[in-house]
Amino acid sequence: MFDAIPTRRRVLALPATALPLLAAAMAPAPLAGQAPPDAPVRVDAVFADWDSAVTPGCAAGVAVDGLTVFADAWGMADLEWGIAATDRTIYEAGSVSKQFTAAAVVLLSLDGALSLDDDIRMYIPEVPDYGETITITHLMNHTSGLRDWGSVAGMSGWGREQRTHDHRHVLDIVSRQSALNFPPGHEYSYSNTGYNLLAILVERVSGMSFAEFSNARVFGPAGLLDTQWRDDYRRLVPGRSTAYNRAGDGFERNQPIENVHGNGGLLTTVHDLLKWNEAFRTELFGAEFNRIMQTNGVLNDGRTITYARGLNVGESGGVPSVTHTGATSGYRAYLGRFPEDGLSVAVLCNVASVNPGGLGNAVADIYLGGRMAAAPLPEPAVELPAADLERWTGMWVEEQTGQDQTVRVREGRLAWGNTPLIVRSSDARSAVFAVGASGQTLHFGMGGNADAAVLMDGAVEVDRFARVEPMTDADVTPDMIRELVGTYWSPDAEFALEIVVDEQGAGIIRRPGQRMPGRPVYRDAWNTPLGMVRVLRDASGSVTGLTVYQSRVYDMRFMKVDEVPGGR
Repeated sequence: MFDAIPTRRRVLALPATALPLLAAAMAPAPLAGQAPPDAPVRVDAVFADWDSAVTPGCAAGVAVDGLTVFADAWGMADLEWGIAATDRTIYEAGSVSKQFTAAAVVLLSLDGALSLDDDIRMYIPEVPDYGETITITHLMNHTSGLRDWGSVAGMSGWGREQRTHDHRHVLDIVSRQSALNFPPGHEYSYSNTGYNLLAILVERVSGMSFAEFSNARVFGPAGLLDTQWRDDYRRLVPGRSTAYNRAGDGFERNQPIENVHGNGGLLTTVHDLLKWNEAFRTELFGAEFNRIMQTNGVLNDGRTITYARGLNVGESGGVPSVTHTGATSGYRAYLGRFPEDGLSVAVLCNVASVNPGGLGNAVADIYLGGRMAAAPLPEPAVELPAADLERWTGMWVEEQTGQDQTVRVREGRLAWGNTPLIVRSSDARSAVFAVGASGQTLHFGMGGNADAAVLMDGAVEVDRFARVEPMTDADVTPDMIRELVGTYWSPDAEFALEIVVDEQGAGIIRRPGQRMPGRPVYRDAWNTPLGMVRVLRDASGSVTGLTVYQSRVYDMRFMKVDEVPGGR
């Protein structure tokens, strides 16, 4: 038996909006000076690890000033059937999908059907009233404070890869959340909840299904002939790739089994993604549409964030860019525009172990002539002896979330985790360090307290930290464990945790019998598969509950109970 050999289908110099057959027949030669002559060979090298008949792979497309100058694919679309990937293979775009959802909402706003400043509860009253207005814009730029519904579902053991969810489940989970992560507009925190609610919003305002509205107002006008929403994961989609995870020396299938969409779920090709970018370049939907879509979010304290409406608008390696990456199950995606250079890059993959942003930037840099570069670190303002650096080492904990960060000396300078700290000023009681090339500063010794630190963004306080004593397993006593034993219930997450001590030792039990370990971090804080778990105590010091922190759920409360409500 012969191994299936990937069919290489490189496309050069095709108009991004042309029909495939017409484009293939009429494609002009690449324009001189718009791309290095060896660009195709260099792009091949970027994807060399996936140029195989026994691995999944990727497809990539590049357009310059609306002309598709490169399109190719590597690896297999389906390993079981030996089907090679081509540049026309359909992949799932993950969170690259969000800009299409945002576009549908912006079009409705331009129709006058809604205002982006409207309270979301005008259209979706299932969202609880938290006493503060959550606007449509808050949903679009991830500043709503709403918990990520998928993270909440995952806490229970029935996450997005264990159970088939649809928008009814999203609304059910959202409706029972008793708290926000933070007040609307206070900070940026990526949340798929906002984009699922936006898809529901489009349906309720337009009177059409989200797919119908998208086809009529977004996909159709932009000429996206091979693009659709995965609103029924069981529907047959000719030409769709299968997604995979690495498993030992091989691969295993990892397909989405959910019907939620809007946050992700876009089935598409690199050619259609290039057409979508071309719609922005030519202002197909109008200058005002482009302006709204690409307006960066602004926080309550006046800081501007890079996220706009389904788009990251800023710089990539110092080059102005509009980008987004995506990840759903085993699919990975990247879509980038470099407006000042007329460059568009699309990458779609069907294997979870790739870094789509890294691949996309590598391809872009080839066509940008190597102009992308890591932001330079600032120079130290003063030199500090080792003893002065050691003063600030140790474990620091963020006050709101309880997340820990370790500061240590590395190669003669401080490091905040893996990020270098560059000294800006220092005296006998305090010191200020730049946090890498982020533009933020870390102020140690605030108010004369050597165990207090504040992260600043310009003149705005971002986070406060306190230095704590770390704990190891050797520091845990039997009494510490015994006082935690019991059952803990969360009505928001609708499940219980049980802390037990038995013949296997101490453990956390989650229905239906999953046992999880806990590793001490500092007093009353444990790292677990659920996230950071902290112990809640009353004024007398008795344990009353637990709070769980994840990156998209800040404070999920579990109260200690004698009996689980409803026997659950």
